[in-house]
Amino acid sequence: MLTVDFDRFPVGPGQAVLDLGCGGGRHSFEAYRRGADVVALDTDAETLDDVHAFFEAMAREGEAPEFAKARTLHGDALDLPFGEDAFDRVIAAEVLEHIPDDTRAMAELTRVVRPGGLVAVTVPRWFPERICWALSRAYHEVEGGHVRIYSRRTLLDRLRAAGLEPLGSHHAHALHVPYWWLKCLIGVDREGGLPRAYQRFLEWDLMRQPRSTRLADQALNPLMGKSLVVYARKPVPGDGRVAA
Repeated sequence: MLTVDFDRFPVGPGQAVLDLGCGGGRHSFEAYRRGADVVALDTDAETLDDVHAFFEAMAREGEAPEFAKARTLHGDALDLPFGEDAFDRVIAAEVLEHIPDDTRAMAELTRVVRPGGLVAVTVPRWFPERICWALSRAYHEVEGGHVRIYSRRTLLDRLRAAGLEPLGSHHAHALHVPYWWLKCLIGVDREGGLPRAYQRFLEWDLMRQPRSTRLADQALNPLMGKSLVVYARKPVPGDGRVAA
C-alpha cells in the first residue's frame, strides 16, 4: 500500500532514490520496480534484513529491470552517511513524527537531495491523529512512538525553513482511519473484536482493490485521509522560482 503517489512523484530508470526510514520497504520496492538505484535506510536491522530479502526475490523474479540497483543500509536520519546532492529523489514516509529533532532530520534530507531533485514527505494528518491521541495514551506514549502531531502549515513551514519549496500536497488512506480509532478506543494492545474484523476488511481491500472502495477512499481522503503527503523540490540556485 503506497502513500506516495508516483504519478506526482516521478521516479525513473537510473535515478538515485533514498527511502529514509524505509520500514517494510513498500516505497523502496516501487522505486526499484521503476528502474531506480535505491537505498533503503532504517534504524531497524531486522526490518532491513526482510527488505533485503525482498529485493533479492524481486531480482530473481524479474520484477525490476536488470540495470536497477537496490540495497539496504542501517543509518540515522540525523546523520546521513552520504555526501551533498547524492540523490535525485528522497522519500520520508511516516518518519518525521517519530524524530524529536525533526528540524535536523529535514536539514539532512535537504542536504542529500540534488538541486532540482524532489522530496516526498508523509506524516499522520492532524485531525485523525489528534483523535487517536485523545482516545489512547498507549497509542503514542511508547518507545519510538509519535512525538508530535503536524498541521499542514507547520510541516510546510518547516520544509521551507530547511530549504525546500513545496509543490503540492494531498491526503491518503481515509479507509484506515476507523481501524485506528477502534484500536485506540478498545485498546491498542487488545486482539480480536471490531478492530480485527476491520483489519480483515482492509486486508481484503488491499488484495482485491475493488473499484467501490477505491472510489470511497478517494472521496473521503480530502475529509479524513489518515496521511498528509507533501511534495517538495530543492531549488536550483539562481532559477528564480518561488515556493508554493
